[in-house]
Amino acid sequence: MNTPQRTERPALRAALGIKGARAARRRTQFVAVVARQLDEITPGTVRVHTAPTTHQGRKNRLVVLFSASGSALPTTREQRSAAYGLLGRAFPGADWSRPRTYDAATGVLAVDEPIAPAELGLDTAPGARQ
Repeated sequence: MNTPQRTERPALRAALGIKGARAARRRTQFVAVVARQLDEITPGTVRVHTAPTTHQGRKNRLVVLFSASGSALPTTREQRSAAYGLLGRAFPGADWSRPRTYDAATGVLAVDEPIAPAELGLDTAPGARQ
C-alpha cells in the first residue's frame, strides 16, 4: 500500500545547490583576483607559461607572460619572478617540475608539454614509448 512519507530530499538538494553556488562564486572571485594581480605585475597579461630548464648544470625556470594577441610581453626578471611566485602561492599542490600554462581568463593551470604531429611518426621510433 502506498502511504505518503515525508522526505528531506528537496531540502538536501537546496542545500547542495547553495553550497555549489557559493563554491562557484569563490572560484570566480579567485580567478578575478589572480587576473588583477597578474595585470598589476605586467599590464596586459592574460597567459603565463612556465617551464623548468637547465643551463650549464643549474636548474632554472623559464617564465613567459603573454598578451591577449598571443605575443610575449617584454618583462623584467622581477616581473617574471613575481608572476611565478603568485602562481606558486595560488596553486601550492601543482607539480612545477613540468611545463605549465595558466590562463587568467579561465583560471585553468594546465600541463603544457610539447607534442609532435602524428605525421612525423616520432612515436614509432625505437624506445619512444618507454
